[in-house]
Amino acid sequence: MNQFETPNFSIDLSNDVALVTGTTSGLGRRFAKVLAKCGAKVALTGRRVDKLETLKQEIIADGGVCEAFSLDMQRRDSVRDVVESCSEILGPISILVNNAGIPDAQRATKMSDELIDSVMETNLTGPYILSCEVAKRMIAKEIKGRIVNISSIAAFDVNAHSSASLYSVTKSGIARMTEVLALEWAKYNINVNAIAPGAFSSEMMDGMVERIGDFSQAFPRKRFGQPEQMDSTLLFLVSPSSECVTGTVIRIDDGQSHR
Repeated sequence: MNQFETPNFSIDLSNDVALVTGTTSGLGRRFAKVLAKCGAKVALTGRRVDKLETLKQEIIADGGVCEAFSLDMQRRDSVRDVVESCSEILGPISILVNNAGIPDAQRATKMSDELIDSVMETNLTGPYILSCEVAKRMIAKEIKGRIVNISSIAAFDVNAHSSASLYSVTKSGIARMTEVLALEWAKYNINVNAIAPGAFSSEMMDGMVERIGDFSQAFPRKRFGQPEQMDSTLLFLVSPSSECVTGTVIRIDDGQSHR
C-alpha cells in the first residue's frame, strides 16, 4: 500500500525545533523567519544580541515561537553551551542550519594569523563541532534530523581577483563535511545536505560591493540573488519529502558561475 500523500510534500514544521546560526542579518535572518513561519520553534543565534532581540520580537509579532541565544562560533564552549541551552528551553533539536560565516577579504599572503584563525573557526571548525554536538543528541533520542550547511559557490568557482582564497577553502570544507557526515549518520536517519549560494544580497555582500564595486553587471542576469529566493530549497531539505536526499550540495547561483 502506498504510504505517501500526493504530493509528498509539506512545510508544516510544527513538531520541529530548529537551531540557526548567524541570524543577525542576511540569509540566516531570512532562514529563521521562514522556519518560524512554518511552525518550528527557532533558536536565534549570533554575537550581536541587540539584532537577535529585534528579530525575536518580529517573529513573535508574526505568531512564531523563538528564543535568542548569544553564540560565538570561534569559542567551542559557546558552541556546546548553546546546544544545551536550546535543548533545555525549546526542546530537542531536529533541524540545524549552519549558516554563520565571515569573509577573509584579504590576499592569502597578507593574512594575519588572527584573521586565519577567525575565518577557519567561524566557517569550518565551529560548524563541524556544532553538527557533532547536535547529532549526538539526535542519535541518543532517535530523532530523524535534518542538517543544512551553507557552503558557497566559491567552494567550486573562484577567480584571481576575488581575495577570497581562505573563504573558498572553508566553504569547500563545508561541502565535503556535508558528504562525509551524511554517510556516517545515514544509519541514524540524520540527513545532512548543503546549499551553495552564489552572490546573494547580504551584509557580507554589501561589504564586497563597497570594496570592489557592483560586480553584478558581469553576471548573465545582471543582478544579485535575494535571500527569499532560497526559501523553497531550504524548506525542501528540512521537510519529510527529502527523506532520501542526503550528502547533496545544491548550487543556487542564478547562472553566475562558470561551471
